[in-house]
This record gives sequence, C-alpha cells and structure tokens, in this order.
Amino acid sequence: MSGCGTIKGILFDMDNTLLQSSIDYPSMKRGVYEYFRERGAMDGDFPVEAHTTATVLEHVRLAGGDAELLDGALEVAAQYELAGMEGAGLEPGARELLKALRGRCILVIVTNNAYAAAVRALKSTGILDRFDLIVGREQMTAMKPAPSGYLYAMERFGLISSGEWLSVGDAWIDGKASAEAGVRFVSYRTPVADMLQRGVKPVGRIGHLLELADWVG
Repeated sequence: MSGCGTIKGILFDMDNTLLQSSIDYPSMKRGVYEYFRERGAMDGDFPVEAHTTATVLEHVRLAGGDAELLDGALEVAAQYELAGMEGAGLEPGARELLKALRGRCILVIVTNNAYAAAVRALKSTGILDRFDLIVGREQMTAMKPAPSGYLYAMERFGLISSGEWLSVGDAWIDGKASAEAGVRFVSYRTPVADMLQRGVKPVGRIGHLLELADWVG
C-alpha cells in the first residue's frame, strides 16, 4: 500500500461526518440520565446539559456503577441509535471520497454507537465494504472522548505509526480522543473556534468531505 501522501490510515467518525443520521442526541442523553437517576446512580444536581451521553456513562462507571447497570443504560441508548439510523443518508461527497481512498489508505470507522447499529447503517447506505475495520463501543474500554477506540484500531494496524494516521470528525469528543491517541485531527464543518473552546486543537477544518483530499495528498 502506497498510502495517501504521508497518511496511511484515516479514522472516521460516523454520525454527521459520513452519515446524516437523525439520532436525537439530547433525548438519548436525557433518557440515559433518567435511567440512572431512577436507580439512584445520579442525582438531580448533575449538570447533564454540559455532558454527552458518553460522559454521563463514564461518570457513572467511574463512580462504581456495575456492569448490569451500565448495560441497561446502553440498551436505552441503543434504542435511540437504531431509531435514528432508519433511513440514514450520506453526507455530501462521502461516497466519492471513500471510492477514491479505498485501496490507498486503511479506512476505519470509530463510533460511540453500538457495533450492530453502525454496521446496519453503513450497509444500508452502501458503504460498508469501503472500510477495513468498524470500531463500535463494544470494542472500547471507554467511549469517546476517551481514546480507547482509536487505540484499538491503531493496534490492529501496527505497521502504521501514529503520525501516519489522520482523524476526521464533527464533534469535540472526536478531537479529544484523537489527541489522546496521538493522532492529528481535522474538524468537519464545526468551526475551529468552537473546538478550541472545548480544549481541542484541530490541525484544520473542512467544510466538505472532498476537501479531505488536500490533507491526504
């Protein structure tokens, strides 16, 4: 494999980076929070609006939440994910970009979604076969913004150094996880200023997926 310039592998976020999903993230987060609160794992003073579903889950895990409790919360999240993936479409330029990159770079999806939901959505949009690896939350020890999913992928392709990977995503949690994995991050559509406010320092921003070609050569 010759690679794409100096880049030999690309780590893609999925929702709202490659796929136009309609997952109701605020409702999913609230549903998970209420699940925990009803079971005494969280109180009403928790600043849920400042968190993502992933960080709500991580808060409970670090506070000693057991596997049964966490699995139940993930089942709540999965229902929102599956509903939001129904009829998912592609972001503009996604199909063309992946066709151009396939066989030139290792292409990986890293998503906080359940693996089954991710595969289902990628298959329904006709791009599943473009990827060398799909990393869902089941393959992670902790979801983004933790770097676990990226590190899992990088370990699978150990001949590619961290400097030869590029990560692309629309959310600050993608950027934070990438940075902790030692991977350069490009923000998709989200302004760099917004990323900086969350402590994330992208190497750049693209407004259209086909602009990624300027980064990978």
